Amino acid sequence: MAIEIKLYCPENKSEWDSFLKGAKNGTFLFRRDYMEYHHNRFVDSSLLFYKDENLCALLPANRDCDTLFSHQGLSYGGLVLSPFVSTVDVMDIFTLLKTWMKEQGIEKLYYKSIPHIYHQLPGEEDLYALFRNDAKLIGRNISSALDYRNRLTYSSQRKRGLSKARKTGLTVDESTDFSAFWEILSCNLKNKYNANPTHSLDEMIYLSALFPTNIKLHTVIQGKNIVGGCVMYITDVVAHIQYIAATDDGKNSGAIDALVNYLINEYSDKRFFDYGISTERNGAYLNEQLIRQKEGFGLRGIVYDTYLIEL
Repeated sequence: MAIEIKLYCPENKSEWDSFLKGAKNGTFLFRRDYMEYHHNRFVDSSLLFYKDENLCALLPANRDCDTLFSHQGLSYGGLVLSPFVSTVDVMDIFTLLKTWMKEQGIEKLYYKSIPHIYHQLPGEEDLYALFRNDAKLIGRNISSALDYRNRLTYSSQRKRGLSKARKTGLTVDESTDFSAFWEILSCNLKNKYNANPTHSLDEMIYLSALFPTNIKLHTVIQGKNIVGGCVMYITDVVAHIQYIAATDDGKNSGAIDALVNYLINEYSDKRFFDYGISTERNGAYLNEQLIRQKEGFGLRGIVYDTYLIEL
């Protein structure tokens, strides 16, 4: 039977979330409670795809005038697929999606594919379908990741940083003091980039309460003071650094080295450790100093891609 398409509505929440549990490339970021924490910023236009009346794929998406995005409020957000979907099925999904877009007056699709390290099973059928539908690669951000099955040694500079941290008596542990960490993070971003964290403090506290096993805060303590910290996003196969920051005193004491080393070892039950991107402007600018620091922990490159389909 042909693939069928349906626009998401609140009545589909249970069906949507239940599908994610068995999807081959789903993460908690696609849970409706996560997607909707900033519902006031986006017009949700998420889609469900059915084959033989069975849900086989999801597309987290939002719409802005004549453009569909997958999804502006998420780090990634391409098709979430059932393990039983075939390559031909995904081709049919894209054909149907383009027809639906025309009917809805949508002229462009910006598509952020899910990096392969987040897949529970191979799931790059969408990349082939994008190629076949003349999608243009318009953004490629590079992140740094560690494969726990084949670890590299730390660089001499990172080893020196760890030695300094040990001498200054830094300790790292899990914490719930988001407020103290957010003050450090916000100060760093304001001073360096004149920017604010993507999430507000209230939003992060709210999300961490909703997803306590997926969102965790770790802080670095020197004496009685928090001098650094990190918010981790934890999926079935990846431990991802969402935010990381330290005070000037913390940086001088090796807080970041101590923290990252702790995190790499703390989450060694995962398949990958993802430190996050080191690029700006859709990959046009590479922060070489930042990526060298990450590579010093034995991490190597994976990409976050964005594609454009124009009808």
